[in-house]
Parts: sequence; C-alpha cells; structure tokens
Amino acid sequence: MRIDILLAKRFSDYSRTFMQKLIQEGKVKINGKVVKRSNYKPLNEAVIELEIPTQKKPEVIAENIPIDIIYEDDYIIIVNKPRGMVVHPAPGHYKGTLVNALLARFDTLSNVGGSFRAGIVHRLDKDTSGALIVAKNDEAHMDLVKQFKKRKVTRKYIALVHGNIKIDSGIIDAPIGRNHIKRQKMTVTGRNSKKAVTRFKVLERFGDFTLIEALLETGRTHQIRVHMAYIGNPLVGDLKYGFKKVNLRKKIDFTGQALHAWVIGFYHPGTGEYMEFTAPLPQELVRLIENLREKGGYYNERKS
Repeated sequence: MRIDILLAKRFSDYSRTFMQKLIQEGKVKINGKVVKRSNYKPLNEAVIELEIPTQKKPEVIAENIPIDIIYEDDYIIIVNKPRGMVVHPAPGHYKGTLVNALLARFDTLSNVGGSFRAGIVHRLDKDTSGALIVAKNDEAHMDLVKQFKKRKVTRKYIALVHGNIKIDSGIIDAPIGRNHIKRQKMTVTGRNSKKAVTRFKVLERFGDFTLIEALLETGRTHQIRVHMAYIGNPLVGDLKYGFKKVNLRKKIDFTGQALHAWVIGFYHPGTGEYMEFTAPLPQELVRLIENLREKGGYYNERKS
C-alpha cells in the first residue's frame, strides 16, 4: 500500500492530502530514512515514523448570530439549526458556527467536549437543517449522551431524494465505515464498519423525485446520505454521495443536500419525562416541494 494512503487510513482525522504534504516536507521516515515519495510502498515489517506538527487552535469567540430556539429550560436548549451553518469550530470554520452563536446568547453551556464543542451533544452536517439538542450543564450532557448510546433518542428526518421509490416503506440495514481510499467519505462496507439501520417511508412522490421520512435506529456519520445513495436514491443536492450535477435528471435550484432533522425525542435529563420537538422545514425546502407539486409527473399514492 502507498505510504500516503496507509498513513491517512491509520490516522483518520487527517486527509491523504495532509499526509502527502508531510511526506514532501520530510516529516515521514521509513526504517530511519526520510521518504519524500507519496507513492512509496513500505514492506510489511517496516518501521514508520511520522511527525505531525502541533497546531495552535484559536480561541472560540462569542458572536451575535441569530439562532432559532424551539425550546429552553435550565437543562437543555432545542435549536432549529439553519442549513449552511457548521455546528462547532474546526479547521477552516472557526467563526460563524452554532457554538459561536450559543456562547453569545447563553451564560452556561456544558463543557464535556471542551470549549470548541460547548453544549454540543450531537451534530448535524453543515448543509443539514433542523432540530439539535444543546446541554446547559455537564450532568444533562452526560445523561443525553447515554440516551444516544442506548438508542433511546427518536430522530426523524425529512429528505427529498432522486428517483421514484415504488415501495411505501423499507429498512436499510447496511454497515457503514470510512471509505478506505477517499477518507473524507463514508460508505457501505464490511471492512472496519459499524452496524447502521435506517427505516424510511414514502410521504409523497413527484415522478423523478420522492419525499421520504427517515428514522434513524443508529447514528453513523452521514448515515441517511450514504444509505439512500446505496439503494440508488441519493439526496437531492448531495454532491458528495449523489449525482455530481444537481440537474442530471431535472433542474433543481437547491444547493446542499435536501435533508432536514424534523423530529427529536428524548427523556428530559432533569425530570425523566419523554419530550418530543418538531423543527419546521426551512422555506427553501418548502418552496422546492411546492414547485415539484406544481409540475407534471407528480402523483400522491398516500392512503388515508
């Protein structure tokens, strides 16, 4: 295996491009000798040394960014995250994130994940909108983490996908792991993967497109996006896992995947009471659905 691929696989937090840069800078040694060729293939028992420079992280700054609060009490906050907003600071996104907005609005947030993930119990992709739980203290945070781990949290999504799904409902039970070549992508694989289960049901059909509700039984990275692409119905606007051109089948004026975290349900960390919240669909997704309804080829097979 090439040394750049090998290192990117071993250190999954770093990209293959990052490893190639380290190799070019002479920060990789094989059997004590510097290697500057990314396509070099070490032998099975080679000793590989890698020097990853320490990068100083900037401080997280509170920013006065408007956020839609669905619910708030002394323990939790339910946010309707907009599409296009990153949840927490990371390389390339140190400003304008949900955490930056939360720090400006709330005096106390959990610190289990450190200042860069203040209050963040779980995440949504940048271009996925919808309901997200934020913890105000560490006790609430840990309680919610346990609920996610034990699969006690209800997570329903609304998604618009390519293709006409003919069955009314289905279950996708296919393990998901990191793509062993393109490390920034996830894929259905039996190699170094984890169990992943998505239930879906058809809400409406629009000829070349289908509106579905997806229920997560597990919470793998990019799970709905990967699973729907796996069965041949990628999300509209998802250039990472779907069609490279959004107008491949029909012109769609929509950037970013058409995916919305619609319902979040859990047991309140303070009272133990089951609570469920719904985040209204963003206007751009509503307009897209209405536009499809007005065009030919739409029919509704839902039964009353």
